[in-house]
Amino acid sequence: MRIQIVAVGTKMPDWVSTGVETFLSRFPTDMPVYFTEIAAGKRGKNADIKRILQKEGQATLAAIPKSNRIVTLEVNGCPWDTPNLASQLDNWKMDGRDVSLLIGGPEGLAPECLRVSEQRWSLSPLTLPHPLVRIIVAESLYRAWSVTQNHPYHRE
Repeated sequence: MRIQIVAVGTKMPDWVSTGVETFLSRFPTDMPVYFTEIAAGKRGKNADIKRILQKEGQATLAAIPKSNRIVTLEVNGCPWDTPNLASQLDNWKMDGRDVSLLIGGPEGLAPECLRVSEQRWSLSPLTLPHPLVRIIVAESLYRAWSVTQNHPYHRE
């Protein structure tokens, strides 16, 4: 199984890239996790947010292989703790499809992305900065994987 994290936004600060890569590099070759970045629409004083979201949504969906399970990250999604996420990983493996996790831009995900979502995951009821979400998702996935493998990382 491969896990694709599709995130709106490019040009992340070095601390984000370093944090994400720290965890992505630890995954085994039989379960690679990788990022696909989608360029965020230009926002300004008179920006047409609805149109920007629509374009971001189209680009996001175009980046996902057709057969992938789509999981959106949303404030109102299911709050999975580490054991729940580990269980989700096992379920996803049994499903036989690759997984795409979607992280939206400043206004969240486009309605088209929400419509095709098979599962909705909430990291927190708080609104988190998108660069930080990338690190939290990468670490959470690694920790959940370590639980499924009885690897000592999850006990740290």
